[in-house]
Amino acid sequence: MAISSATSGSSIDVDAIVSGLMSIERQPIDKLNSKETSYQAKITALGSIKSKVANLQTAAQALGSSSSSSLSAFNASSSDTSVLSAAASSTAVAGTYSLAVTSLAQSQKLVAAGQTSSTAAIGSGTSTVVTFDFGTISGGTLTNGVYTGASFTSGGTTANITIDSSNNTLQGIRDAINAANMGVSATIVNDGSGTPYRLALSSNATGVTNSIKISTDGADASIDSLLAHNPAGTQKLTETVSAQNAAFSVNGIAVTKTSNTVTDVVEGVTLTLNKAASSATLTVGRDTAAVSKSVTDFVTAYNELYTAMKNSFAYKSGSALAGDSTLRTLQTEMRQIIATATGSGSLNNLFEIGVSSKSDGTLKVDSEQLSSAMSANFSDVASLFNSTTGFATRLDQWSTSALALDGTFANRTSNLNQTLKYIATQRDTLETRMASVEKNYRRQFSSLNVALAGLNMTSSYLTQQLGKL
Repeated sequence: MAISSATSGSSIDVDAIVSGLMSIERQPIDKLNSKETSYQAKITALGSIKSKVANLQTAAQALGSSSSSSLSAFNASSSDTSVLSAAASSTAVAGTYSLAVTSLAQSQKLVAAGQTSSTAAIGSGTSTVVTFDFGTISGGTLTNGVYTGASFTSGGTTANITIDSSNNTLQGIRDAINAANMGVSATIVNDGSGTPYRLALSSNATGVTNSIKISTDGADASIDSLLAHNPAGTQKLTETVSAQNAAFSVNGIAVTKTSNTVTDVVEGVTLTLNKAASSATLTVGRDTAAVSKSVTDFVTAYNELYTAMKNSFAYKSGSALAGDSTLRTLQTEMRQIIATATGSGSLNNLFEIGVSSKSDGTLKVDSEQLSSAMSANFSDVASLFNSTTGFATRLDQWSTSALALDGTFANRTSNLNQTLKYIATQRDTLETRMASVEKNYRRQFSSLNVALAGLNMTSSYLTQQLGKL
């Protein structure tokens, strides 16, 4: 029950006295709060170290044995990128190739007869099914965009659109073709003539197997007259560009492909043909620049972690983890991994490829020595990192263990959290006790105030009586 302090006469200030006494009584709680802040700072600092371990693991994996490792990377370069460009995957094989591009793959393009308007109705609007068939044109001759004596072999892929009174305009037909998403793009071209609006069609795919045959069900003669196109028969459209395969040679071997992007000719290499030319040289080799960057990133991640640990557990460092034995142990393990030879291949130590230790325990990279080592014996450089006893392999394993759900960081954090829970329990108990203590203090000093008030009254009475004598 709250009791207000007296504010007149010789009454004492209960609030001030109780507040002063409670500040002393609450000192154990203040110490718990300070301790809690300290342990929370430890968890935060430990989380920062943990993130640097994860960074080191990522850097180690970039030098590991997986197909995504930089040690598996190849690059492909062209002597003339205007002729061809190339990209290599981890399955590539180092080598030099001579290429000559005879022709590029191209898609067939057709154009319909001109119309006076792109929005005027064509035909009666009777529902008409238009079928597009994709296949190969063989034989015959092409004169002014029209075939004579040719044959058409369907590839078995067809698509239909329906033209009726809702879309029987040039714009409507264009939109219906594009909306069907069937591998044909339609546009309208204005050629400036008396009947300027012409429907232009283009196969989306290159290669001779993607030529187009168009037929209708004949329901509307005007639609049939505009669109019907059979390379082996009646042709209402004009072919402006013929479908064509890419033709080129690799080391003198003739190759034809339906696309200018070729993935299955040179192992592990994607070729992009850009123009016809008599010759270009393709060079495929190890991507040593990527490896150099990965080694540099590896050293950087190692140094950042090593330094962060050193600065954290050092006594009088001011760090929340000053004197922490867990970090000291982890740093010792890191140093031992770097100092222990791999025992495989002709290279066994990092200093042999230009990665050496400095006086403060961090590492440094001699880029020229690393480059020279890769040029002399790339496989042994790779083995130094990605073999079963390689430095990247062991640091990856060490990181995995430390970061595991039951690993060093998880256990250390769990212990700190348990301590925080214990502190919270102690504080709750003390807070309950403080409430009782404060209540007692207020009751006692309030009673004293009442007693003082009584004494004041008695004193006043006696003074009055004595004054009458």
